[in-house]
This record gives sequence, structure tokens and C-alpha cells, in this order.
Amino acid sequence: MSIETEASSLGSALVVLGAAGIVIPAFARFRITPVIGFILVGLLVGPSGLGALVGDYPWLRHITIRSAEDIELFGEFGIILLLFSIGLELSFRRLWQLRKLVFGVGAAELLISGAILGGLLYMIGTLSLPAALGLGTALALSSTALVLPIAGTKSAVGRASFSMLLFEDLAIVPIIFVLGAFAPTAGGDNAELLLTTLWQGVLVVAALAIGGWFLLPRIFAQAARAKDPELFLAASLLVVIVAALATATVGLSPIVGALLAGLMIAETEYHGEVEAITAPFKGLALGVFLISVGMGLNLKSIAGQWPALLAAVVCVVAIKAIVTATMLRFSGSASRGTAAEVGLLMASPSETTLIVLAAAFQAQLISRQTAEFWQLVTAIGLTITPLLARIGRSVARRIEMGNVEAEPDDAPPKRTVIIGFGRVGRVVAELLREHQRSYVAVDADIDAVAQARRDGFETRYADVARPGSLDKLGIENAEAVVLTMDDPVQQLRMTRQLRRRYPELPIISRARGSDHAAALYQAGATDAVPETLESSLQLAEAVLIDLGVAMGPVIASIHDVRAKMRHDIMTKSHLDREPRIRRVRSAPAPAGEDG
Repeated sequence: MSIETEASSLGSALVVLGAAGIVIPAFARFRITPVIGFILVGLLVGPSGLGALVGDYPWLRHITIRSAEDIELFGEFGIILLLFSIGLELSFRRLWQLRKLVFGVGAAELLISGAILGGLLYMIGTLSLPAALGLGTALALSSTALVLPIAGTKSAVGRASFSMLLFEDLAIVPIIFVLGAFAPTAGGDNAELLLTTLWQGVLVVAALAIGGWFLLPRIFAQAARAKDPELFLAASLLVVIVAALATATVGLSPIVGALLAGLMIAETEYHGEVEAITAPFKGLALGVFLISVGMGLNLKSIAGQWPALLAAVVCVVAIKAIVTATMLRFSGSASRGTAAEVGLLMASPSETTLIVLAAAFQAQLISRQTAEFWQLVTAIGLTITPLLARIGRSVARRIEMGNVEAEPDDAPPKRTVIIGFGRVGRVVAELLREHQRSYVAVDADIDAVAQARRDGFETRYADVARPGSLDKLGIENAEAVVLTMDDPVQQLRMTRQLRRRYPELPIISRARGSDHAAALYQAGATDAVPETLESSLQLAEAVLIDLGVAMGPVIASIHDVRAKMRHDIMTKSHLDREPRIRRVRSAPAPAGEDG
């Protein structure tokens, strides 16, 4: 028996590592999200896939997983590490800034979605009101394990998603206790147990926060002095496991402890090292969870009741997407495009839905058949989450495109106008924003404009190649114009047009090389920055500093070389006007970069 168990465990490990090392890179090569890859692996090797053929072909037991329980623990640990890594990206200050989204929009989205779904289930007539509301609340939960890796936590979509998901994670314990209170055999002990859990949870969280404040810097300082990556990893895993166990001991979700551990480490100077060293474990453990989701898809059951399953999935996704987007817009927390994208991204049920379904079944509120049906709905919803995310991005781009095209034609006065918003244009905009200088960027790629607007950049749609387009940019009131387009011919043509119309306007242009820069000066550019020149100067600067030359003399010599080369370029351009030599801020990009 022990040999069979050991062989089964080795087979499960082989499947997981094979999926991570072979199957997932293959999906990535075809630009398919690894989430779908892991789920399909789970479907293939699970009990309803190749696992069903083990009786006829015994050798298959070495490459199949016959029970989700074999990897369930690793999947749960993956979710814990995921929340831990999210905490590392945050801080208590940033969390406080999100309080309106967490306890306002997050609470409203969960309660309203749960009430609508529960009301529909009750009207169908097969469930009691407590059972329908409990099931509706379970389906209103969204997947932390899938949504945050897709959206992150730094974009507008990621911030909104994380805030609502955080409230849902905090609400899991009260939801389970309320379901227990509605159980047919429940007495008055559940309310007392809930209050006990709450005050004990507050004490544990406070103890962890205070203990972490004093102990974590000392623990990681010792690990850093040892200069042993294994010791750093052990300390990191120790912190997250202790925090998760502490909150689980008093009845709270272990992911609350994991998030708190990440937040505490984020306040130390070691958070970057901890994040880097735990990232591989998080990805692998999350893959195990996704494999378990795929194993929950029973193709025979799906084929036997696909109309009902399809109707249930569509209904849940539509209601949650509409409610989430409406709450975000009603609160003023997101633009229309961002609200639509978040709504679709969070429209599927969650891995925690399965936990709440199990609690409702144990409380005898729903039957086994009902629980199994909605478990299938949840598994299907988790599987289509990456597809919903892609649809959400497409919808957001279309909405933002409408907003951009509906903008007034007059650009605000006294701004720097950046024409072309690729990588070079973004760098210029970031530096202008950092130094609190007003700007507006324009680009002919509507998808790039929509994405830049979602990222917080002041951008507009305009095709400067069209005749008359320059007249609509308000350049007569611009402080300067920066040309970062990738088309050298278009840069020359636009430089001539701008200089002819606005003789005193500063025109700063990106140049391919010295010859292109000379042509731009001849066309009327105030400054032309050759990419090849700046990259060579940066390289020389790095060499001199690495050789031990002081920073001051290096900067002075680089400045002198830049001024001499610039003078040579301007002389080559045969300009009759006296050049205005100004120091050009170094912002190089490799030759051929898409601006």
C-alpha cells in the first residue's frame, strides 16, 4: 500500500513538473496564457480524462492524478503565496488609500451581486430563501488566484480588482458562519462563535503587526548578513506560514495572514529580495491549483447538462459584470473603459466559491446534486476567466476610443506637445510629469492611446500625417514640441511645417543617426538627439565610472564631447543661423527602436 501511495505521489509530481516545464512554455510560445494550459492539463490527466483509463492501462497511473486531494494542499499553499506576494507589492499607506474601494465598492459589489443572484435562484422555486441567498453570495465571489496575476495591482484595473477581491477575502469567514446559522439544526451558538472569532482575529492581527514591526527587520538582517539565499528563503517561508497558521487557528482565512505577512515585509528594505526569491514557488504552486480546477471538469456531466450549465454561466457572468462596472462608475472610482474591463475580468465565480458551496452543503441548505452542478459552473467560469479578460481589454479599448474621438479639438494651452507615444514618448512624458511640467501626447495608434490613458498619461488621438491635423493640436500655444515618431521622413516633413508656421517654437526631435540629425537641423529643429550618439556616450560614461574615474569629471567630459559632436552635426547641416547650444538630456534608445 505504501509503495502504491509513493508511486501515486511521484506520478502527481511528474505531472505538475511536466506541465510547468514542457506544456506551459509551449502555450507561451503561441501567446496563449499559461492559465488555460494548466487547466487543460488538469482536464487531460484528471479522473475524467486519462485517469479514467487507468483500469485498462495501468501504466497511466504514473502520468495521471486520480484524486484532487493528492494536490489540494499544494494548491492552497499556492493561493497563500499569491496573497503574500500581493502584500509585498503594497504598503499600509497604499492600503489606506484604497479603503473607499475596499469597504465601499467592494462591499456593495458583493452584496448587490449576491442579492440579485440569490433572488433569481429563489424565484426559480427549487431553493429556500436562506439557501438561495447563500448560493448567490457564493457565486458573487471572484477569483483572487486568477484575476490578480492577469491584472496586477499597479494599473487602474488591478487596483480596482484588488480592492474588491480583498473585501471578498475578508468576508469569507462571516459568510460561512452565517450559512451555519441558517442550518436546520443550528442553535444560538453560531452567533457567539462568530463574535469570538472576530475579537480573537483582531487580537491575532494586532499581535502579528506589532511582532512583525519589531522582529522582521532583525530576522532578515541576520539572513542578509549570512549572504545565504537558502536562509533568506527559509525566513520568508517561515514568516508567511506562521502568519497564515495564526489567522487560521482563530477561524480566519489563512490568506488574511499571508496578506498581512506580505504587508509587514513590504515595510522593510528586504521586500525586493523576498519577492524575487519566492516568485518561482508562487508560480508553481498556483499552477497546481489550476490543475486541480481542470480536474474538476467532468466532461460527461458537462455533455449531459450543457444547456443548463451554459445558461447558468452566462447568467452569472452577465450579472456580475454589470453590477461591478456599475458600482465602479457610480462611485466615480474608474473610467467607463476601466469599469467595463474590471467587470468582465471579475465576472466568473471563484475558488472560494467552492469553499462556500461545501459549507452550504454541510449546513444542509443545498443538496449534493445542487452543489455538484454549481461546482461545475464554477470550474467552467474559472476556465474562461482569461477569455473574459481578453474580451474586457477589447471592450475597454473600444470605449476609450469613443472617448478619445469625442474629445474637443482644442488642446489646453502652455503644454509641451509630444508627437508619437511609443517607448521614447513615454519616457519623455514620465520625466515631464515627474518635474510637474504640463504636457499632452498624441499618437495615431488608437490602441496605444487608450492604453496610455488607462495608465494615467495625458494622451489624445491624432494622425499627424493627415493634412490639417497640426491645426487641431493647439501648437500655437505650446511651450515646445517633441517629435519621437519612428518615421524619419515624416519627422523631416513635420519639422519643416512646424518651423515655417512657428518660427520661435522649440522643436526637439529624436534622430536615427548623425546624418538624420543634420537633416533635422537643416529642416529647422532646435535640438536633434541622435540615438547612436547618445548610446555611445552612455557606454563611454559607464566605462569611465567602472574604471574609477570620478563622476564630476566624467559628466564634464561627456558634456564637452556631446557639444562638439552636436556642433559638427549642425555645421554639416549648412545652417546659416547661429546655433543655440544647449545641453541635451540623455534619454537614448537603441537604433531602430519603435518610438
